[in-house]
Amino acid sequence: MAYSARTSKGERTTPTNVPPHRWSQILAWGIVSLFVLGFFFPLVGAWTGAILGVWFVGTQKPWRGFLWLSALTLLLSLVSDWRKIPLTGVTHVLEYLGCMVLVTLLSVLPFLYHRLVSPRLPGFLSTLPLPLAGAVLKWLALAWLPASIFSAYSLIEGQKANTPLLHIGAVLGIGAVAFLVYWFAAVVLWMWNEEFRASKIAVGASVFAAFCVLAAGFGLFRQLTGAVLPAALPNPAAFAWICLGGVLALSIWALFHPGKCRIPWADRPDIALLQSPSTRTPLELVRKDGRETLISPSGERFPIRDAIPVFLKPDELAGSNRKYRRLYETIGGFYDDAQRVVYALRGVDQDAHFLSYLPLLEIKPGDLVLETSVGTGLNFKYLPRGIKLFGLDISPEMLARCQANLRRWQLDADLFLGNAERLPFADCSFDVVFHVGGINFFSDRAEAIQEMIRVAKPGSRVLIADETEEHVKETYEHMPIASGYFKDRREAVAAPIDLVPPQMQEIHLESLLNDRFYALTFRKPAHGA
Repeated sequence: MAYSARTSKGERTTPTNVPPHRWSQILAWGIVSLFVLGFFFPLVGAWTGAILGVWFVGTQKPWRGFLWLSALTLLLSLVSDWRKIPLTGVTHVLEYLGCMVLVTLLSVLPFLYHRLVSPRLPGFLSTLPLPLAGAVLKWLALAWLPASIFSAYSLIEGQKANTPLLHIGAVLGIGAVAFLVYWFAAVVLWMWNEEFRASKIAVGASVFAAFCVLAAGFGLFRQLTGAVLPAALPNPAAFAWICLGGVLALSIWALFHPGKCRIPWADRPDIALLQSPSTRTPLELVRKDGRETLISPSGERFPIRDAIPVFLKPDELAGSNRKYRRLYETIGGFYDDAQRVVYALRGVDQDAHFLSYLPLLEIKPGDLVLETSVGTGLNFKYLPRGIKLFGLDISPEMLARCQANLRRWQLDADLFLGNAERLPFADCSFDVVFHVGGINFFSDRAEAIQEMIRVAKPGSRVLIADETEEHVKETYEHMPIASGYFKDRREAVAAPIDLVPPQMQEIHLESLLNDRFYALTFRKPAHGA
């Protein structure tokens, strides 16, 4: 993406026109249409539904995702199969509903198991928990539940036109059908999380493709020739027992490999940068009973939870900060994915968007770089290596997602739960300070800008970037869940150029992404501010 020319304070540049990627946009709309079709055609829905299930549970806290997916699955099942409810008495109805609840829980349990175990497995192995557990539980459901109940949920029922898959199921049982469908879903989501980078997915995708070709070839061979099967092939029960062994092996691995390597705060060299956000006094790290706490001379205590120092109490938030913290706690798990989908449907190159404003930062090797309202850490992926990263946000859900992203990108950063209007850092601590995507709705934007200036070293450039009013109206005001937070606002979104103190230097405002985004930069005077 080309940069627009810079201007002096008070002026705005002409927006940079970015032509959409038409073929990518067409592909994105085609894929979305396929998912929509899945709600109406079981042949497609078995595959797209599995993808949506593993994605949804993966974006939530484990039990919350399990309960929500169970409720949605049960509701959809009751709506689609209401004719099968026996209206011969209350007892029969209750028995039927009880069986439906049981089979729903059995259907959703593989997604919960995958959510708990997959993050602890390396690379392509992380795709196996879902298909293994799915095959086992489908086998158990077939053995335990009445045929009249189980048939309503059977994958075979929705795959009558998929004859190669039916032949595989006829030989190895319904567990094999579930294995293939669930493995497909897990592999697609794994490739999505790896952003379809060839260097990351080449081996795993090749293994899965080869397996699918062999399975499809086997099904077609059986269909066309009706050949007698070799006696060496496992029977349905044997296949299920093999999958059960795989579930036990992965569970033992996950139990002894937590998958999160955290450096104790006592071993970090950056504690000297920290201070109490209220008293501005330095902090000391204290370890007791395996827990770490930051303590100020006046006795203030700031616990460290999951490697994140907590400088924020929810009851201290008010106004817009409290309102939008609730929003990000709700959407934090799928924020990144929703953003990627929106960019794809609009044909926007997401990488080009990030690289339209991040080069405005003046980053040198060894710099200490702070992003306030770091969110899920997407900007960190595009910054040069060889620097020390710091990020602060008011949402624990967004910081948890940021930690997961950093592990996937093999990056390290110190993360903090706090308020951008009261930063827990000493004066003149950072070589680079920037903020992207939140200041429009801060309770006190002027105070947040003052805090960024305070913690920046003299002579450094500060960047503030966010969406424009046009983007907020066209996107957020029509987005499910988020729309209620953005409609009926008292004032329009505007770049906070008038809140930049007059003593700042080189103040510039740029319009990016077809006037949907702005980038405001200025320099802190070398003599201090």
